Amino acid sequence: MESGYRPIRILPPALQNQIAAGEVVERPASVVKELVENSLDAGATRVSVDIDGGGQGLIVITDDGRGMDPAELPLALTRHATSKIADIRDLHHIRSFGFRGEALPAVASVSRLKITSKSDQYPEASFVEVEFGRIVNQGPAASKGGTRIELRDLFVNVPARLKFLRAPSTETKRCIEALTRMALARLDVAFNIGVGGQPRQRFVSGQNLLGRLAGVWPPAVVEGLIELDHGAAGYAVSGLAAAPRVSQGNASRMYFYVNGRPVQDRILMRAVIDAYKGKLVSREYPAVVLFLTVPPEDVDVNVHPAKTEVRFRDEGRVFAVVRQAVSQVLAGPGAAMGVTYFASGPDMGVRENAAPLPGSGAGAWGGEKFSGRREYLSLTGEGGDGRPADGKSFGEAVSGWIFGRAGSPGGGREEPQDGGSSPDTRSARPASPGFGPGAATGAYSGPGGARVRLESKPAAGPLAGAAGPRFGPAFEKAPERPGERPGERFDAAPRPPLTGKTGEYLGQIAGTYLALRRGDATLTLLDQHAAHERVIYAAMRASRTRGDSRRLASPLEMSLHPAEAARLDTLYAELRSVGFLLERPAARRLLVKGAPPTLTPGRAKEYLSFALSGQAKSLDDLWIMLACKAAVKAGCVLAPDEAMALLAAWEETPDKEYCPHGRPAVVTLGLKELEKLFKRRK
Repeated sequence: MESGYRPIRILPPALQNQIAAGEVVERPASVVKELVENSLDAGATRVSVDIDGGGQGLIVITDDGRGMDPAELPLALTRHATSKIADIRDLHHIRSFGFRGEALPAVASVSRLKITSKSDQYPEASFVEVEFGRIVNQGPAASKGGTRIELRDLFVNVPARLKFLRAPSTETKRCIEALTRMALARLDVAFNIGVGGQPRQRFVSGQNLLGRLAGVWPPAVVEGLIELDHGAAGYAVSGLAAAPRVSQGNASRMYFYVNGRPVQDRILMRAVIDAYKGKLVSREYPAVVLFLTVPPEDVDVNVHPAKTEVRFRDEGRVFAVVRQAVSQVLAGPGAAMGVTYFASGPDMGVRENAAPLPGSGAGAWGGEKFSGRREYLSLTGEGGDGRPADGKSFGEAVSGWIFGRAGSPGGGREEPQDGGSSPDTRSARPASPGFGPGAATGAYSGPGGARVRLESKPAAGPLAGAAGPRFGPAFEKAPERPGERPGERFDAAPRPPLTGKTGEYLGQIAGTYLALRRGDATLTLLDQHAAHERVIYAAMRASRTRGDSRRLASPLEMSLHPAEAARLDTLYAELRSVGFLLERPAARRLLVKGAPPTLTPGRAKEYLSFALSGQAKSLDDLWIMLACKAAVKAGCVLAPDEAMALLAAWEETPDKEYCPHGRPAVVTLGLKELEKLFKRRK
C-alpha cells in the first residue's frame, strides 16, 4: 500500500461548506453580493447595508422582501437547499440571481451569523444564530417583515484567508463597488449604504441609470455618457457609453450585465473595445455600462459558483450585436471627440473622429479634408478658432496646452493669475517647452529657391531648465511668388540632405514613420507618435521631480464630487510633492493656493479635475495618458524642419527606445539585417 493512502469517504458537512466558501466567498464584497442577491430574489424594494471594519468586523443587511418561515430558516443553512429551481429543466431558464443554494451555508461556515426573518404566511418572526457552520440558538423574534442578516468575525476561523484581506478601507471600497453594480441593474429598488453607522451612499427607487451613476462617478465622466439602445437577432443592448474623450488607463468603469446579472466577460469587453478602435490611444479604456438581454436558453450562468462568469451559446453573434450597438452610438453627433489634431498642408488626408475645425469650412463629422495652412485644436475641444499657427513650431502646437500659455514667446496672451479667462483665451496660441534638449540643423530650399535655416532657440518658458531649449525653425526672408499665400507648402524641389546628430533624415513614410540613415549601412525607422510621447513625458517628469510651487494671487476654488473627494485623499501627498498647495475648508470644497510653475492657474485647475476624475491609477499614469494625447498622431504629415526638431529632441531623451507605454519607438536595420531581408546572407 502506498504511503499516504486513505480510503474514499464523504467529507464532513463542515468541511464541505468551507471548501464551498473558498469558491463563493473570496472577500467581504463577495458576502455582500451573495446576500443582497438573495434579498433581490426575495422581491425586496428596499435594501439597507451597513459595513464596519471593511466587512470583516460586521455586515448588516436588511430588506423588505418575502421572509422565511421558522421551519425554513435552518433549512436555508443546508447546502443545495433552494426555492429557485426544482428540476434540471429550470437550469436552462434561470431568471434569478441565485439558484445553487451554496452561498448562505458557505458564508455561515466562516463567520458568526444571525438571521431574523418573517414571512407573509406566518404570524410571527423567528431567528437562528450560527457560529462557523454550527447552529447555536434559534427561536421567535420581533420583526415587521422581511429579513435581517448580521454577520460578524468573517474568516476568523480561516486565518489563511484572513491574512489575504486588504486594509479595511480597501475592502469597504470593494463592498460599495459590488453594491453599486447591483444598484445600477435594479433601478426599481432603493439602496442605502452605510459605513460604520454613517450614511455613505443612497439610491432612491425610480432613478434613471444616469442619475444613479451621477452619485458614484465624477461629473467629468458622467457628462460624457451617451445613451445606447439597440436590438438585433433577438438580442437587445442598452445602457450608456462614454465619448472617447472620457477615457482612462484601466477598465474599472466597464460594467457588463447579462439579463440583469453583473458579469465579467471577455467577449463583451472585446466587442466594446473593438467598437472604440481608432478612437482611443494605446492602453486607454472607455467608460461603459452595458446591459445585454438574451433568451435564457442562450446563456449558461452555471459556469462558476460565484456566478460572475457566463457562457454564450453563440459568442460570434453576441460580439457582433454588442459591437454594432456601441459603434452606432459613437458614430452619432453626441460622441464629439475632444482630441488634438494637427494639420500641415493641403494633402494632410482624412481627419477622423474629431469635431470640425471652426472656420475651416468643414461641416461633417470625420472624413473632411484639411486645406491651407497649419491649424490646431486644443485637447479639450474648446480651443482653436481656425487661426493659423503662423511661426509656431510643431511642438508648441501639440504640447502647449499641458504647460499653459504664460510667457509665450510667440505672442500668446497670458492668462490672468487669479484663474480667470481673458475674453479671447480661446484664440491664444499655446506655449510649449518644446521637444527637449537638442538642436535641429540643416537647410533646404524654400519658396523661390530661398534657403531655410534650422536652428535651436533657448527656451523662454518656465520649463527651460527641465525640458531643454525650445526648438523652432528660423526662416530667412524670401520673396513670395505671384498668387502664393504665406505658409503654403514648399515646392518639391531637390534639396540638400538634412543631417543632424541623429543622422541623415530621408523622409516620412505613411505620415507616421521617420526614416534616417546613420553612417553608410544603418537604416533607422522612428515612430513619430511614440517618440514624441516619450519626449513630452520626460519633460513632465523633469518638472515633477523639482517639486517647486508658485503661490497664486487669488486661490482657485473647486467643488468636489464625493468620488473626487475620495480620490483627493489618495493623491494628496503626490499632488503636494508635484507643487500643488491645497486646502480643504470643507469636505466638498477645495482651495488651490499654489500650483507648479509650469502650469498657469487655468491649466492647474484643468489638471486637477482630470486627476481627481480617476481616469488613471496614479499621477504617473495620468502623465503617460496626457503625453499620449498631446503627442503628434500617426498619419500627421511633418515638414522636414519639424521632423528634424523631433529627432534632435528624441535623441537626447532618456529611455528613448520605448514610449511610456512600453511600445517600441525605433527600429534599426543594420547591414546584416538588410542582407538577410534580401537573402544575400543566411
